[in-house]
Amino acid sequence: MARNAGESPGSNGPAPEAAPESLDQVRDILFGGQMRMVDARLQGLESRMQQEQASIRADFTREIADVNGNMKQGITQLNEQLSAERTKRSDDLKALSADLKELLKNLERRHQALEEAASQADAELRDHLLRQSSAQTADLAKTAERLTRQLDDVATTLTTEKVDISSLASGLSDLASRLTSSGHTAAELATKG
Repeated sequence: MARNAGESPGSNGPAPEAAPESLDQVRDILFGGQMRMVDARLQGLESRMQQEQASIRADFTREIADVNGNMKQGITQLNEQLSAERTKRSDDLKALSADLKELLKNLERRHQALEEAASQADAELRDHLLRQSSAQTADLAKTAERLTRQLDDVATTLTTEKVDISSLASGLSDLASRLTSSGHTAAELATKG
């Protein structure tokens, strides 16, 4: 019967404590140098990975801090620009409001001046029309007086020059009787004339 590597000579079974120790020793003899090199390399890699991870984490943290700083600075600049724009727009609106108020005042003044000028023009036109009406009424009165005087003069002249109808009738009767007495008849006189 072959002996197992962990069995001692003279014993029927493996010694419970000797087997794992001897295996570790054999393993250490066969692979110990390589294992130590692999362990050393793994530890070096692990330490480098931890350093790289720490470096990447630090870079990432720094980048995030830079991005946050830039964002805060950009937001601050935008807020300042927005505030300046609001102030400028507010000032522009105030200036525009003042200009509109001034324009409204000017328009009211012009409107009032135009109303006054129109009222004055109406008053002057009324006065002019009244003066013309008065002048024409006076001219008509003068013309009426002149015509009345002329008619009175004509009437007076006609009255003074007019022959009394009864005296004209008696004069014509006398003339007719004389003519008949002289022997001329009215028919003869008519044929001679």
